[in-house]
This record gives sequence, C-alpha cells and structure tokens, in this order.
Amino acid sequence: MQTSSDRHEYPAHWEADVVLRDGGTARVRPITVDDAERLVSFYEQVSDESKYYRFFAPYPRLSAKDVHRFTHHDFVDRVGLAATVGGEFIATVRYDRIGAGGAPAPAPADEAEVAFLVQDAHQGRGVASALLEHIAAVARERGIRRFAAEVLPANNKMIKVFMDAGYTQKRSFEDGVVRLEFDLEPTDRSLAVQYAREHRAEARSVQRLLQPGSVAVVGAGRTPGGVGRSILGNIRDAGYTGRLYAVNRAFPEDQKELDGVPACRSVRDIDGAVDLAVVTVPAERVPDAVTDCGQHGVQGLVVISAGYADSGPEGRERQRALVRQARTYGMRIIGPNAFGIINTSPDVRLNASLAPEMPRPGRIGLFAQSGAIGIALLSRLHRRGGGVTGHTGVSTFVSSGNRADVSGNDVLQYWYDDPETDVALMYLESIGNPRKFTRLARRTAAAKPLVVVQGARHGGAAPQGHAVRATRLPHATVSALLRQAGVIRVDTITDLVDAGLLLARQPLPAGPRVAILGNSESLGLLTYDACLSEGLRPHPPLDLTTAASADDFHAALSRTLADDTCDAVVVTAIPTVGEGAAGDAALAEALRSAAAAVPTKPVLVVHVELGGLAEALSAATSTAPQAAPGPAEEAVPAAPARQRPAVRAPEGAHLIPAYPAAERAVRALGQVVSYAQWRREAADPGKVPEYEDIDEKGAAEQIAGLLARGQGLTLGAEETFELLGRYGVHVHRALPAPTPDDAVAAARALGYPVALKATAPHLRHRADLGGVRLDLADEEQLRRAYAELSELFGKPEELRPVVQGMAPRGVDTVVRAVIDPAAGAVLSFGLAGAATQLLGDMAHRLIPVTDRDATSLIRSVRTAPLLFGWRGSAPVDAAALEELLLRVSRLVDDHPEVVAVTLEPVVVAPHGLSVLGASVRLAPPPARDDLGPRTLPAY
Repeated sequence: MQTSSDRHEYPAHWEADVVLRDGGTARVRPITVDDAERLVSFYEQVSDESKYYRFFAPYPRLSAKDVHRFTHHDFVDRVGLAATVGGEFIATVRYDRIGAGGAPAPAPADEAEVAFLVQDAHQGRGVASALLEHIAAVARERGIRRFAAEVLPANNKMIKVFMDAGYTQKRSFEDGVVRLEFDLEPTDRSLAVQYAREHRAEARSVQRLLQPGSVAVVGAGRTPGGVGRSILGNIRDAGYTGRLYAVNRAFPEDQKELDGVPACRSVRDIDGAVDLAVVTVPAERVPDAVTDCGQHGVQGLVVISAGYADSGPEGRERQRALVRQARTYGMRIIGPNAFGIINTSPDVRLNASLAPEMPRPGRIGLFAQSGAIGIALLSRLHRRGGGVTGHTGVSTFVSSGNRADVSGNDVLQYWYDDPETDVALMYLESIGNPRKFTRLARRTAAAKPLVVVQGARHGGAAPQGHAVRATRLPHATVSALLRQAGVIRVDTITDLVDAGLLLARQPLPAGPRVAILGNSESLGLLTYDACLSEGLRPHPPLDLTTAASADDFHAALSRTLADDTCDAVVVTAIPTVGEGAAGDAALAEALRSAAAAVPTKPVLVVHVELGGLAEALSAATSTAPQAAPGPAEEAVPAAPARQRPAVRAPEGAHLIPAYPAAERAVRALGQVVSYAQWRREAADPGKVPEYEDIDEKGAAEQIAGLLARGQGLTLGAEETFELLGRYGVHVHRALPAPTPDDAVAAARALGYPVALKATAPHLRHRADLGGVRLDLADEEQLRRAYAELSELFGKPEELRPVVQGMAPRGVDTVVRAVIDPAAGAVLSFGLAGAATQLLGDMAHRLIPVTDRDATSLIRSVRTAPLLFGWRGSAPVDAAALEELLLRVSRLVDDHPEVVAVTLEPVVVAPHGLSVLGASVRLAPPPARDDLGPRTLPAY
C-alpha cells in the first residue's frame, strides 16, 4: 500500500482485526492517501441523518478539499482509522490534536477532538466502540491524554458510545451541543467494559459457528467415500434442524441434489443465506472456496482441509493467507486441519465432523486441539457414560486443528454463557495467550468446572501450526498459575474423563472427609491408602463382607450419607457369584436411591469387573444438576431394594460415576475436592493491603532515573537497598572483604557476631558447599575463618568474600518475582537450599497478590511444615513473611519496569525476618495487550 507521511512512517502496528458485537469481524487500519475512492464510496452509502449528526448540517457529499483532509494524515497530530469489511470502509474515526482554545496545535498539546461516522447498515454492531478503543490507544501512544467530542443531543447512539466506554469524563451542554471530555488513561471500569464487550463478541462469534441456521459442505464428493461426502452424511444423519447444502464445482450443471440434499456447484449459487461452510476441498482450492463464501455472506468456516502449517513453512504461509482472506470478509475460522464441530442441542443437532455417530446429548463441553485426541475423548465418554447405556453426554464439541483463528479462549467465552454446558473439558497442546486464558479460566471456573489436560508439555516447542507467545516460565509454574485460576489440571485423557464424569454427575463436596464402604476389605484398604495419598481425610473403611446384599448396601450408604462427619462416599464393590445382570441392576438401584435421598454429597463407586453395574449406574436420561430437596422431601425414606424393580432411572435421576480402580476414583475425587475449596475461597478473594510507609512516587522517580542510563540493567547493592527500602523491604548490608584486614574493619563497623560468606557465582547461596562461616564472635575467629575459606576455595578475588551481621536464627526461604511476557507478573516462594531446587518445590501466584493469596502461597510448598513447628521446632513469624510477599507484589505491580526481583535468603525467625541478599533488574516493561484495544491475533 502506498502511504503518505509528513512526519512519521505508516504505522503498520496499528492494523488489527477485531470481533464485533454480532460475532463478525472487521479490520481496523490507518487511512491513507490511497483511500480517497473508498472514502467517497463509503460516504455515499451513509444516510442523510447520519451525515447531519456528523457535520451538524446537511452535507450530501464530500468536497475534494474534504477528501484530501480526511485521507492525508501525519499519524501524530492528525490520525484517521477505518473499519473495513471486504476491503471497503464501514466506519471511520478521526482525531485532531488541539490546544487550550480548541484550535489545531502540535505536541506537547495533550488533547484531541474526536469524531466518528458509521455506515447505517453496520450501526448496532459495536463498530464505534471498537474504533474508540483503537483510536484511544493510538492517541496515548502519541502523547494525547484526553479526548473531546461535540455531539448533537439527538445523536443518542454516539453519546452512549462515549458514556459507556468507562473512561473518567465530564459532560457539558452549550449552544445546543453536548460536549464530552474524557481522560484516556485506562480505568478499572473501562477495562471491565472492554472485557465485557470482548466476551459478548467472542461468545457470539462461536455461537454463530455452533448454532448455524444453514450449512454448506464445500467439497462433497460425487461418489461415496471421501471426507466431504462423509461429513455431509454425518450432518444429515444426525438430524440437523437447519438447511443443508452440498457444494462441488464438479457437479454437472443439471444435478440438483446429492443423497437427498440440495446440490450446487458454488456457494454463490445457493438461493438464500448460508451461515456456516464446512470446507473439505484440497488446500490449493480453498482460497476460491473462501472467496465464494465471503461474497455470499457466509458467517463462518470450518476448514477440515490439511496441508497448512502442519506441513511446513510453505503451508504456514498458506495458513496465514487463509486467515487474512477470511477476515477480509468478516468470517471466523475453525481449523484448518480440524476434525469438526458438534452441537447436540435438540434445536440444532449438528454433527459437522468426521465422527460417524452423533454423541448423546449431555452437559459436558469438549474442546480438543488434536483430532486424534478429540476422537479419544468422544469414544471414552461414549463407553463410560455417553453410549447406549448412559446419558452423561456432550453439549458441544470443537476440534480446532491448527487453531489459526478460533481458539480455546473463544470457546470458553461461549461456554460461560451456554445454558447447555455445565462442565468444560479441554485438551490443549499450547496456550497462545496465557494471560488471557488465565483471566477467562478464573471467571469460568467460578461458575462451572473447567478441567484441562495439556499435551506437548515436555516437547520444548509448540505443535505445528500453533501461534504461541514466548514464555520463560517452566511448565510447572504455568500449571500452578492455572490451578490458582481455578482450573482442574490433570495429566492424562483418562483423568480428564474421570474428573469430568464426576463433576457432571455429582455435587461438589463440602470438604475432604471421605467415608468408604463396600463388600471387599482389601479394596476398601486400597481406597483408604489412595485417599491419604491425595491429601483427603478418609474414615476407616466399613466392610459389609462379601455376603452383603443390595439392601445392605442401601442401608449402609443411607447411614453414611446422613453422617455429618463425612463429605463424600466411595463405595467399593466386587462381583457376587451367581447374580449376574439382575444383581448388578439391583445394586445400582439401591445405591442410586440412597444417594438421591441426600443429593448434597457426592457418591463414587469403585467396581471390579462389573460392567453391568457401571452400565446400570449410568442408566438415566439427564445429567443436569438437580435442586436439593426441601425439608419435607428429605424426611421420606426410600423403600428396601427388594421392593424396588430394577428399571431404568427416571428423568433427572441421581447418576453415580463408576471407576474400575480405586486410584482413579480417588484421584478424581481429590481434584474435585480441591476445586470445591477454590470455589469457596474465590467468593472472598481477599484484598491488596495498603501500607502507609510505601514511597511509590519516590520509587518511580528513582526507576526513571536509573532507566535513563540504558534499556535494561541489574541494580548495584546500594541502588537495590534504596529501591526496596522505599517499599518497606530492608536488606541486611553485606560489606565487601577483599582482604582479612578489610573483613575485620567491616566486622567492627557492623558489630560482632558476624558471618563471612563467599559470593562467587558457584558458591553463592550454597551453604552446603562450606562457603559460609557463621557466628564469628571476634577478630581471631574471623581471621581464622577467612584463612580456611581461602585455603578451601582459592584466592579472595575468586571467592568475593563479604561480611554481614548475624541475623536471628530461623528458616531460610527465597522470594522471587518476574514479569513474563506471556503470563504476566508472577510471585514465587519456596525454602532456600539445594533440596528445594532439586525437587522444584516452589509455589507461584499471579501479581497483584491479595492477603489470602499470600497466606496460601507460603502453605503451598511441600516443605511448608518446616515453617510451622515441624518435629517440635519453633513456628516462624508467618505474618511477617506474608507482609514481605505483599510488599514485593506491590512493588512489581506498581512499577512494571521492575522485571525481576530475587530475595535470597530470607531468614524467617519466630519473631520477624531478615533479608540477607537481594537483586533487582529493571527494563522497559513488556507490552500489556490486555490493557490495549481488543484485537485478534495478528497474521
């Protein structure tokens, strides 16, 4: 594109794709001199009323002077942006920098006048709101801090755009015009508005894909077999409720149908709207298909075709071109290389996938980036409860393939609102935007469970075709942050299904107390041990003996559920010789009826080779959560098992998940117990405390002065002590001791007793290597220790010895904070020492950390008992440690230029703590795209 710039080059980084309120997409880009014809065409399609609102007078056409003014920008004081679909303008926004009197002015003037114009056909789609976010970000980049806008009182739509944006603003009325002034600095409210709009738009974009009113399969073959023909048959056989079309350029001109489905040679030949196109043609023919779809107004694409980024560099460029082409027409893409999508809702019944059978309807949402894993998930749910014997089925299924456009984040936005989905299961091979995923996961998990298994954890690279932001955090840290956000993190597909079935079928437990009962003492003991391993609190198993009947199980389970000291029950069962299917059905009904009487406690069954029991326990027709019975209902006892016929459970029955091994059942229960605890705590997340002694302004000035030296630097000791001290973190000084005499002088200045430490990189923080001498009471001991270290490790210049005053004895810990470009700011805590490093025993929280986060952080490491009186030792001052964590969190949150902080060791004593070592690194902070305007990933 040719560009014009009086003072700056064309700002290509301002270009972005956005999702609009109705789920369609538009491209936002700067307006240039090449856009004169587009601008005139756009203006001709705007109504006279909209023109009047823009110019406050009848303005039927733009003059040549107007066109020149609106297409010539310096990208600093005069900026224009356009929203485009299909390469044509649908809306424009412009700002002009002004001075105090409202006249045009150059920088350093920090105010600008802003004005919008939206084509009438696209009003109500949220175009103006999206443009406001982008022009505000551009203005901030160019040093503009405030916008002013003059609007006619009758222009309610535009007034609402400004008023709803969430910025701090002032409104006045003069000479028949409403004048709005608002600061452009993001506020909590403006970010909340932005996130809410993002949620509505992305959820709607997925809804358009999963709930289409009409579908065209592009590439449906003329002969049986083949991907396109198979998907066409799958959609038809599933009973899709909308209009279905078969499309293939190879069809004879007189062919009107295929397998009973209307047939056309091109999507453009279809008489009527097409909401979704499933593209199955070879990759080289996909661009023509996308063009046909875009010109016909198709809303979204599922691209099954392979041969994109999954096939190497050439395919990766082909994938980028595909996304750019689809977005040109406002379409979103699932795929390419996708397995397909499924929606089991009776109102839709869409199986636009390679799965030959439609899954049973249910309450579980499935997302898989891999088609093979998607098949495995559907298959396991089918066998375990989604097949002919059970109804723990699927609400929606999305296989994203190369995840070029629609991602797990988008699907989470949809599931959050979807009344048909109660549990979300996700298989992720990569997380493209960890910061956003964590934010969305936290919100989703507060309303419905989210279970995630991540593949390719140790591969070191993202799967082919996945655009992933670079992160320096190890996988264990990312997993810990996901758990902090309420995500149930599991390691295998088996665990994913096990946890999903429990969450879909049973209520959340109120605590970790587990009762165990069954007809096998050995199986009960195995279950007991498994509970202890998962951190649960099991009661001693109740052995009903192998002679136990269905009545015995019913009575025992009823008594156990009525016990206030248990929060969940695991029933263990082994086959009863000679009873067969009838015995399985009787036992299943006995357990189900007892569990239904107390629907507030989860019940799980561990069975050994009892296929019939597993099927019988699943025999119900709904997994929707049931309301707890009222007091009158609770008092009604269930009939004995021998009086109850073994029949199929009625609609809404209490389903009980069955597991073939105690370890699997208890592992799923342990995960759900932890999630339930997180849900309870999330209701009161705590607060970020204020400290009156924090000097935020002084720290900002010091940081600015230090960064003026260069782009990134590690602070010296004095600078580190000063900066940390402004946030109430005081470091014990260590004085250099290059000679024995210097060591003696330092000890006299600090006062005995002292410590002598070697700070060479290979000895630093390695007391186990002998590079530290403690409690040196006088000069003689100090000189002797200095000689010993020199004899053991080399010359003083190699040791870099320092002298430090002794701190009160306690537990050595380490506190770290780092700003990761993908995940954001992370605070980490652990005990100091080689053992902790070897075991990776560190806990992590996202910054800003609340008081509740700090409390849980120090208790999350496996070695936490050492802090709280293990084996009779004195408990440390946990309150002082929590305050230190909160102060470090505040420092990094207030000043994102502080990209890394390490405090090591922090000796926590029974009363107070001592920070004995510290380092701080400063750098320009990574870009925060979550604070900027809404955009789709760039291609």
